[in-house]
Order: sequence, then structure tokens, then C-alpha cells
Amino acid sequence: MTPSSVSISELADVRTRHPEAIAEAAARRARRPLVDANQRLMIVAADHPARGALGVGGDELAMANRADLLERLVLALSRPGVDGVLATADILEDLLLLGALEHKVVLGSMNRGGLAGASFELDDRFTGHRAEDIERMRFDAGKLLLRIDYDDPGSLHTLYSAARAVDEMAARRLPVFVEPFMSRRVEGKVANDLSGPAVARSVAIASGLGGTSAYTWLKLPVTEDPDDMAWVCETSTLPVVLLGGEVHGDQEGTYEKWRKALSLPTVRGLVVGRSLLYPAGGDVGAAVDTAVGLL
Repeated sequence: MTPSSVSISELADVRTRHPEAIAEAAARRARRPLVDANQRLMIVAADHPARGALGVGGDELAMANRADLLERLVLALSRPGVDGVLATADILEDLLLLGALEHKVVLGSMNRGGLAGASFELDDRFTGHRAEDIERMRFDAGKLLLRIDYDDPGSLHTLYSAARAVDEMAARRLPVFVEPFMSRRVEGKVANDLSGPAVARSVAIASGLGGTSAYTWLKLPVTEDPDDMAWVCETSTLPVVLLGGEVHGDQEGTYEKWRKALSLPTVRGLVVGRSLLYPAGGDVGAAVDTAVGLL
């Protein structure tokens, strides 16, 4: 069985009759370096569903149709300049069987215990990929989310688990992308503080996790005031990728913020999900091509 022999409609049958096909596809996948000569990365993110975050815009269940999501991902990964994907095990294994991960950078999503809207959202235990899973599946890196609320004791558990994950990835010489936020609950919902001082503080905390930062990257939002990004990124020498988040309203303005931040010395690329996979105009290929053009 070759990766191209499986279609989306056949995935359930393959999973039912030949679950070993996933490991076989992982073993033969053609890999590439994390970064190429231009030291830039364009990663498509699809790790939202496993946190129960299925909404895009006004549609609370936009990402609930797995076949539709996979079609969008396969299209995005086929576009020139797209380096790879960030997702949880279920989605990455579907993409493996579809043959969509050949010569791509694959990032496994690690902590998904902090479900969106849950009372334990900030006690974000590691229920996704472990370092040993990423190594076994021959994936290229991991990603963890680090939301810190000084008023929520669950953040301490997340911090400790994140530090140990950094250690376990570094022991295997596997990069780990840390996505830090200073967070707080506003009317019962977790909100991330995107002010310059808050993002700088999150950078400082994330950079110091674990026994070594040699394999740590940062995945950062663009600050509320885009002009703050220059001094915020001076908080650490670690390489940075920008997260996209969901784009509301002024799409061109968002692109301009990304473009400006991408010119900073430590910024190495973009990791963008819903705004590319479910763009306002509906054209996934055009949205992806626009983002690639910013690099």
C-alpha cells in the first residue's frame, strides 16, 4: 500500500482493517530539514479540534467535518512555499495515509488537556503527543501551549509539565515550539493578554523552561500594538514563528502586521490555521499563497 492509494473516503476502512498502515506510512515518509537555506517556515495549523475549539467566525462547528478539513489541509500543503503542518495524532495520521506529508515538516501537538471553556482549562495536562511518540513516528518537532494565569493554580501544573516536555524533546534533539500567553479569566472565559509587556513577560518565562533551551522555538502572537513586537522580540534570542489566530474584519491589516513582524531578526516564519483553512472569501489556495508571499 502506498500513501497515494488511500483516499479520504477510504480512511475509516483502512483504520478498521489495517491500523498498522499508519506506522508503515510513518516509517517510509520522506523527510526534510526543519528549515531550508532561507531559514523560513510556513506551517499550517490544524490542532484546534482536539481542544474542542471547532468554531470559525460565526460557525461554531466549522471544523467538525473531518473530510472537509482534510481536503482543505491537503490543498494547503500542496501549495508552493508551504513547509508543513501542526496537528494532533488523529489528523497527522490521516494525512500520513493520504500521502500529504511527504517532504514536509510535521509538528505534533502535545498538550490538549485544557479544553476550551472547561473549568480546568488552565491545568493543561499533556494528553497529546509525548516526545517518545514524536520520535517513534519520525515527526520533526513538537508544539505546546503555555497559558499562565497568576490567579489559577492550574498554571503551575502546566508550567512544570511544559518544562519536562522541553527536557524530553531536547534529549532527543527534537525542536519544540512553545506558545506562551499571560492569561486571565474575564467573565468566566480565558482571555490572553496581547499587550507588549504581557507578551514580553510570557517570552521570558517560556525561554527559561527546562534544563536547556537549545531546541526551543517560540510561537508568538503579534502584539496589540504591532510596533511593540520589535522590543518584545528582544526579550529572547530564541527563534520565533508568528501565530495567526482567527482573522476578524480587516484581513489586509492583519497581513500587514504579519509582514512587519516577519522583518524582525529573530522571526523565522508563520504558523497559521483557521484564517487560511477557512478564509473569508472561501479560496484556501489564494489565502495560503498570500501568506506565503509575506515570507
